[in-house]
Amino acid sequence: MRIISKNKKAFFKYQILEKLEAGISLIGQEVKSIKGGRINLAGAYVVLKDEEVFLIGAKIPPYQPKNAPKDYNPERSRKLLLKKSEIKHLIGKSKQKGLTIVPLSVYTKRGKIKLEIAVVKGKKEFDKREIIKKRAIEREIQRELRKRG
Repeated sequence: MRIISKNKKAFFKYQILEKLEAGISLIGQEVKSIKGGRINLAGAYVVLKDEEVFLIGAKIPPYQPKNAPKDYNPERSRKLLLKKSEIKHLIGKSKQKGLTIVPLSVYTKRGKIKLEIAVVKGKKEFDKREIIKKRAIEREIQRELRKRG
C-alpha cells in the first residue's frame, strides 16, 4: 500500500469518528496523473445523491496538459465505488447533525487507486489551539534533546 496524497487539513480541522475505503471512478489520464502523485485533496468533500456517493473538489491535473481533451475539468465530481450497505450507513451518518464526510488520503492497493474517506465532526477553535500548543512544546523538547545529544 503506497500513500499518494493525504488531506492534512482534514486531520487538523475535524475529529475523525469512522473510516471507510472507497474506489474512485476515473478516466485513464487521471489514473496516470494520480499515480504520479498529482492530486490535491485540500478542500474536497463527499456528497451523497440518490444512493450514489461523489467526491467533489479534488483537483487532478491532466497527465499531459498538451494532450488533454479540451473539455477536461480537473475539479469535476467523481463517483465513489462503495457497497450498498456502506452507502446506506453513510446516508444515516450524514443526516446526523454536525457530521460530514471528507476524504483523508489516496493510495494504491493491489494496483487499484483507493480513497480513504471518514465520517467526521468539526473541532472547536480551542481544540485546534491546544493541538498547536502541543506541537510547539514537542518541537522545543526535540530541539533541546538535539542540543544536548
